[in-house]
Amino acid sequence: MAFWFALAVALVAVFLLVRQRQAARALRARAEAAEHWARVRAEEDRHLVEARLPALAESLGHRPVEVPGPRRPEAAEGHDRVLALFTDSVGQASARGEQSARATLKSMMRAVQSLANEQQVAISTMQDRHDDPDVLAGLMRIDHMNSQLNRRAQATAVLCGSWPGQQRSASSLTDVVRGATSRIRDYLRINVPAESDVAVVSRAVEPVVLAVAELLDNGARHSPPNTSVEVNFQQAHNGMVVMIDDGGVGMTVEELRRAARLLTGDGANDINRLGDPPQVGFAVIGVLAKRYGFRVSVDTRSPYGGVRAVVFLPTELLTRVSKPAMPDNAVALPPEQRTPPAAPVDDAEPERTPGGLPRRRRVSAPGQVAAPSAPPVSSPAGQPPADQRIATGLAAWKRGTDSGRATTPPPVAEGNSQA
Repeated sequence: MAFWFALAVALVAVFLLVRQRQAARALRARAEAAEHWARVRAEEDRHLVEARLPALAESLGHRPVEVPGPRRPEAAEGHDRVLALFTDSVGQASARGEQSARATLKSMMRAVQSLANEQQVAISTMQDRHDDPDVLAGLMRIDHMNSQLNRRAQATAVLCGSWPGQQRSASSLTDVVRGATSRIRDYLRINVPAESDVAVVSRAVEPVVLAVAELLDNGARHSPPNTSVEVNFQQAHNGMVVMIDDGGVGMTVEELRRAARLLTGDGANDINRLGDPPQVGFAVIGVLAKRYGFRVSVDTRSPYGGVRAVVFLPTELLTRVSKPAMPDNAVALPPEQRTPPAAPVDDAEPERTPGGLPRRRRVSAPGQVAAPSAPPVSSPAGQPPADQRIATGLAAWKRGTDSGRATTPPPVAEGNSQA
């Protein structure tokens, strides 16, 4: 009896021991699984912090960076929510930074434009006071550089949300191109079309001038210095087209994509996307085109091997003006005093007084696009630069008019007066 009792106790003890070992083994397996899962989650969290979030931050900073996915999707539960919150936070911070940067730049550009305008008035006053050709030539160079400075400040201000400038009266397409040409460095390389009676309505004159100036500057800078940039007008069934052809090297596929994106007006929302140094030309054009209702494209090849920029102005932005006529008593300037045909100086064919003297126009009337003076350019051997010849002619004209004003006319004998 005692034997069977001892055997039963032994069997129970063995059973309990086996069961305890099984339970311990199961607990150990569960602990190992939990530890492994914790390591997987930790690695996935580390991957999120060290790889995915930095890549996402760079992509949100407008760099072409691919954001990696999770290594173990089953261990990335909740990460999508983290990524969404991170994206939202970065977006809000970027928007605040962008707004602050725009406000700062806008304020700075207003100050620069104000100083440029004051400088322009001072230059015009000095041009009216001096008749020395060398002084006038220097003032003309300063005048042209000031015009370029003002254009750069104006373009930056437009990108920051400012309006392009004061409203002007309707101006013919030819005057619009002349005004645009006067604001770039290589103005002598621009071939301006003949007079046109098609004009841009007043509210769109300055925006179109600024957009065309950016296109002309882009075409001149990206083409050989010995080539010209051709401008032509073409009638369309619902508007007019301004075509600008250069002889440069063209644009790559990536550059064309970027240009197309910016020219729609949707690619300049973040000034940080404009590169270092910033390339603002297409961005400014896109903002103006979207705001005022015209279209610009650069995806056509120029017949000269470069790029053809096309500015389409719809009918609602156009009107008609009378073509300017030369007075019957106009006298042609001698060859040595004529402005080169490509020079965008409004006074290249100046108006004349009844006595045949050139009528000087220093300051444009309100609402007109005025072409400022230009810097010196190369001239044929033995001849002074173009601006020197213009300055000499202006100086001679000023001396003549000053002399005429200073001369007292002889008294008229009584009885000989004319009715």
